[in-house]
Amino acid sequence: MILFAAIAERRKSSSLLTNVATVVAASLLLALSAKISVPFYPVPLTMQTFVVIGLGLALGPTRGLAAVLLYLAEGAAGLPVFAGTPEKGIGIAYMMGPTGGYLAGYIPAVLVAGRLAQRGWDRNTVLTLAAALLAGAVIYVPGLLWLGNVIGFDKPVLHYGLYPFVFGDIVKAALAALVFPAAWRWLASKDVA
Repeated sequence: MILFAAIAERRKSSSLLTNVATVVAASLLLALSAKISVPFYPVPLTMQTFVVIGLGLALGPTRGLAAVLLYLAEGAAGLPVFAGTPEKGIGIAYMMGPTGGYLAGYIPAVLVAGRLAQRGWDRNTVLTLAAALLAGAVIYVPGLLWLGNVIGFDKPVLHYGLYPFVFGDIVKAALAALVFPAAWRWLASKDVA
């Protein structure tokens, strides 16, 4: 969480080297978040969506997008950065599987979170919760469309790709609503001291 706060502090302007280092570190944080799995009924809960939304809130749309695109490029290149890799495959083959649409959904999600953060939605608990819920919901659109294409729309797509994840995503949005406004308050207190 301190990383998010430090990144948020530098969101306004930074040198090219700082921006590159921030984007690389953020892509690695996203890869790490894919490997953190909390046993959760009915599906394990990873922290990827929390980090994707957090990158948008902390880095803004441009650097957040760069971090997500770098993460996806790392995965496409065969690095085991996704949840379930290397056990369930790697690279483009993994990305073309049932979760590929959700990975693609990270792109508009980080942009939504970043644009809302630019408008100050990351400074207050209620607005941050709304931003996190909106950005999280965006992930489902390409995710469900892709899943339906992979398994067939005659299958219960919502049962497989939406319902099991909603509660966990609400919990992660609530966590973001607690973390980001608190980080801004902490940074503001450091400026005063």
